[in-house]
Amino acid sequence: RLEHLSINISPTQLCNSGLGPEQGCRQRRMFKTAPAYLSPMALRWSDFITPSTLQLAPLLELLIEPIRCLQLQGQVQLGLQEALVNAVRHGNGCDPAKCLRVRRIETPNWLVWQVQDEGAGVPAAARSTSLPEQLDAAGGRGLFLIHHCFDDVRWSNRGNRLQLAVSRQRASLLVPVGGWGNQDRSTQP
Repeated sequence: RLEHLSINISPTQLCNSGLGPEQGCRQRRMFKTAPAYLSPMALRWSDFITPSTLQLAPLLELLIEPIRCLQLQGQVQLGLQEALVNAVRHGNGCDPAKCLRVRRIETPNWLVWQVQDEGAGVPAAARSTSLPEQLDAAGGRGLFLIHHCFDDVRWSNRGNRLQLAVSRQRASLLVPVGGWGNQDRSTQP
């Protein structure tokens, strides 16, 4: 069971809405516009709530939908796979009774994913971004990969929510899905 909530809302309304993943029990859409004195650019987000399982392929496909560049799709998919597997295995202990919550946020400058589990959280001291000293170690590469797949990585204070972001500016410099087609590549960024 995968629940999905898509909302178009301005950043100011987002802060004041009080909506969170727990309100995503059914699919619904809201469209709101910002007052004239605010930027006309709206923030769009989608919440995905799913049982804690390692069957992540359908969720990953939904999460990378807005990415139109082949290189970035692969990179983000790898980083999200690592984050989701860590949340299922380490955060929720592979317990399907627990939920995995992912919010995908699209802004004019960033694509952001927030991955949250129901676990106790990763202590700040354990949030290493380097490879393990023993290269043949059974684990320890996930956080390293995550930090190399995204432009910005942040943790909640509790450590059970990870925010991952890529810059749209960087995405615009990569090859779009389907390639350049018949366009002259010498004119492409």
